[in-house]
Amino acid sequence: MGRTIRTIGISACALATMLAAPAMAAAPAAAADTSAIQQKKAPAGAPNIVLVLLDDVGFGAASTFGGPAATTALDALARDGLRYNRFHTTAICSPTRASLLTGRNPHAAGIGAVMNSADSRPGYSGFQGKDTATVAEILRQNGYNTAAFGKWHQTPDWEISQAGPFDRWPTGEGFEKFYGFQGGETDQFEPTLYDGTTPVLRKPGKNYHLSEDLADRSIEWMRSQHAVAPDKPFFLYLATGGIHAPIQVPEPWIEKYRGKFDQGWDKLREEIFARQKKLGVIPANTKLTPRPESLPAWSTLTPDQKKLASRLMESYAAFLAHTDAQVGRVAQALKDSGQFDNTIFIYIVGDNGASAEGGLTGSLNYMGALQGLPESEEGKMARIDKIGAADSYAHVNSAWAWANNAPFQWTKTVASHLGGTRNPMVISWPKRITDKGGLRSQFGHVNDIMPTILEAVGIQAPAEVNGVAQKPVNGTSLVYSFTDAKAPERHKTQYFEVFGHRAIYHDGWMASAFHTRLPWGIGMKVDNKPFESDTWELYDLRADFSQANNLAAKDPKRLDDMKALFMQEAAANQVLPLRGQSIVSGLPDPSHGAKRATYYPGSISVPEKAVPTMTNRSWGLSSEIETTDASQGVIATIGGTAAGWSLYIDAQRRPVFTYRLFDIKTVDLVGEPLAPGKNVLRVNFDYAGKGFGKGGQLSLLVNDKQAATDSLPATPMAFFSINETFDVGLDTGSAAGRYPENAPIGYAFTGGTIGRVDVEQR
Repeated sequence: MGRTIRTIGISACALATMLAAPAMAAAPAAAADTSAIQQKKAPAGAPNIVLVLLDDVGFGAASTFGGPAATTALDALARDGLRYNRFHTTAICSPTRASLLTGRNPHAAGIGAVMNSADSRPGYSGFQGKDTATVAEILRQNGYNTAAFGKWHQTPDWEISQAGPFDRWPTGEGFEKFYGFQGGETDQFEPTLYDGTTPVLRKPGKNYHLSEDLADRSIEWMRSQHAVAPDKPFFLYLATGGIHAPIQVPEPWIEKYRGKFDQGWDKLREEIFARQKKLGVIPANTKLTPRPESLPAWSTLTPDQKKLASRLMESYAAFLAHTDAQVGRVAQALKDSGQFDNTIFIYIVGDNGASAEGGLTGSLNYMGALQGLPESEEGKMARIDKIGAADSYAHVNSAWAWANNAPFQWTKTVASHLGGTRNPMVISWPKRITDKGGLRSQFGHVNDIMPTILEAVGIQAPAEVNGVAQKPVNGTSLVYSFTDAKAPERHKTQYFEVFGHRAIYHDGWMASAFHTRLPWGIGMKVDNKPFESDTWELYDLRADFSQANNLAAKDPKRLDDMKALFMQEAAANQVLPLRGQSIVSGLPDPSHGAKRATYYPGSISVPEKAVPTMTNRSWGLSSEIETTDASQGVIATIGGTAAGWSLYIDAQRRPVFTYRLFDIKTVDLVGEPLAPGKNVLRVNFDYAGKGFGKGGQLSLLVNDKQAATDSLPATPMAFFSINETFDVGLDTGSAAGRYPENAPIGYAFTGGTIGRVDVEQR
């Protein structure tokens, strides 16, 4: 009886050999040398490592460090381990993450600027070389499984697409598993997600939230890893989107904080300060630094402004509490599996200080306000009940950020002062750390985490990784602090720099120079102020915990020495030349300067920057489609619920073009139901005049006949979002269109065929 053979890429010769093999006499087999394929094992007893990094959390926000948000998971880990109250980040997102994972100073790793404002200077390009290997890659090569869940934000803009390259994606930087998002932020209810390097939709369900999803995935991965390789340790990096804007959190969590912030930010800051002293997380002689003159006093607000601000802060605190609870679930899963005792659990409460980017008046759609498109107070009050919900993109008033950075000056992005760089940290390792609930006040920095992990595991930092010689590690292991609260600090010198704000720490002293960029200023401004005109301040942090007493006039010689030391460190770490914020990057253009591009079904998750530019100009969109009586779904879209547009067929077979201009106006152009067969849809936008952010006229044409038209009072100066993408046939991330209530996630085009989609400048 014959056999049916199905071949999959096997040559006839090879197939014949395999079929003949059973009938051949077996020759004595020589002992195989398997040394080359043996997996390298981790050192005996090596601990698991969980590294948690929250986003945009101030020093005084979490209850563990005196804050108003109940962080019960952080509280529990602190009781089991150590609290660090002099730990530092870089003052902004991407540089902190690069420094954290590589153990190098951020500029030395090539990521001295947040990816959204990278430029062509080597230290600011966003291009991390292979001479600064991540701790994940080192651990992977030394017997660990590795996984990253959540925010990445370390891949250059021109490499974030399905065209790659993928070298600087998490899976190219040592992580065997990645599930999360690439940009600086994402919608928490409808996120833009990747599994490895593949764009994916979030899992279905009405009660979805990204923080919960990330915890679920982390726990699933840990359980699977332990089931398959129980003797193999793992490294899990969990970087939440919380509590970066948009502030989005399940309603029941917000209800817990109703009315908790009616006292205002000035009083809240005093309350946080008092709790910090009571908890002992700041010295008893610490001074509370005053509110900057550029921030309004709570008493100057109108009743409506106070009501709106209070509601924003309620959601903000709820977001932090909810995020912390998900971290607690991960910790509990380790306890349930019996792995917690030999797990180093590092919980860093923020990648910088609290963010003041919500503006002086707060926002329900802050990306527009950052581009000079502020919302009206009436409009915000009309939508006050939407704060924290899926159809808002809210951010707190800048003064709330300042209050949550108590007792320090300034906020996120201000690298010159501790409000931008001082973040709490808790480390738990029951097997080795016995001073449960202890406080550590040695100077620490995010670049210390990589050498800390390697020393704890028992691995030397390699001189070469994958054939590439490595740059020196800049951080200092904190393992020495695990057993001795009074051990002299070993990290003696550290520079800081973001947007020209700069500081230098050395042996307990800090010199600080604020440049020009206000953290709540419009992001499109160009900074041309000479650095020589900046005023330097001097602080003795040994006696002045909160950076409150400027000693520059009393000790000019020390200040001059510190300034010289900053320049020395800057020269050694690719910080020079200094430059303020610039809107000209000099980096590769993801769109390659294209004025026209054609896309086909399957083109999804194309970065907004990779599409022909549609800002500050006229443009057109056209699509050839074949429809039936059952056609509906997305044809092409860019952006999301906060801002963007979508061309789609609704449930009545009508062509619809929706354009969302933040919270200023939403346009819906609707045509008549399409007849089955070939149809050509076109959208034209005629820009009104010259300059930035002008309005214009939108028109929808069906088979060369105008179907609908409407005007826009303004348009984005730079972008719809920093995280949503351009898609054909599907809407990934949050919905840019007003799709039917029962539409599936993504509202994929069905019941017809999309031939092509053309985008062109006009």
